[in-house]
Amino acid sequence: MIEVKNVKYIYNEDADDEKEALGGVSFSIADGEFVALVGHNGSGKSTLAKLFNGLILPKEGEVLIDGMSTADKKKLFDIRKTVGVVFQNPDNQMVASIIEDDVAFGPENIGLPPAEISERVQWALESVGMEEHRKGTPFRLSGGQKQRLAIAGVLAVKPKIMVLDESTAMLDPVGRDEVMKVIMRLNREEKMTVVMITHFMEEAALADRIIVLSGGFVAGEGKKEIFRNRDLIERAGLELPLAARIADALRARGLELNADVTLPEELVKALCR
Repeated sequence: MIEVKNVKYIYNEDADDEKEALGGVSFSIADGEFVALVGHNGSGKSTLAKLFNGLILPKEGEVLIDGMSTADKKKLFDIRKTVGVVFQNPDNQMVASIIEDDVAFGPENIGLPPAEISERVQWALESVGMEEHRKGTPFRLSGGQKQRLAIAGVLAVKPKIMVLDESTAMLDPVGRDEVMKVIMRLNREEKMTVVMITHFMEEAALADRIIVLSGGFVAGEGKKEIFRNRDLIERAGLELPLAARIADALRARGLELNADVTLPEELVKALCR
């Protein structure tokens, strides 16, 4: 669904403060896959989110979305229907004072008939557990609820790919848990391709695959092997999930635990054994 081919991107290319955000990045993401893009601030994560739906174009290389090049202006509308992006601050994505009107904004803008818009709004709100709030105002919602509403607004366009750019960064643990449950259900049940850009390794541990970015390059790729490589995580400015840190501390005190413990459930099972 996504192919990134030797992509380079430079900010302020013609200015004195030129900055290379991506130095030649290549990877692919399969249909229905849940991939976490992780890295410290300035590693190039958010630049990739903008490249995925053509908000910016590579200086070198190519980005293909379901076979369509983001450099092809004739395909840009189709690409933006294919890739839905949820950004960090949900308040910046709200356009209406009534929740159901906010979710309807996307389908209205792609010219769908009223009956289909109504069906999509209903489906999107039910998908994120917000149907009971449809007549309310977004400004009275909690942070987690607002982000779920932002996801519903993207879902209503029915994209094949959902990109979440640090979309849980401003939430408390309860709000993050609410959003992650929705994302995982959409991936598992709706078979939606999900790209989660995050610096929370607890969230990354839930993905099928992790791509580590550092200094504008891919520093590592995989799942269990990423968590086994403590040096890589440290060099990338990241932190192991809490369950893995607890397991490390227990091993240091003589307890024999599986080296692949990353999730709370895995730690519980290992301790029970």
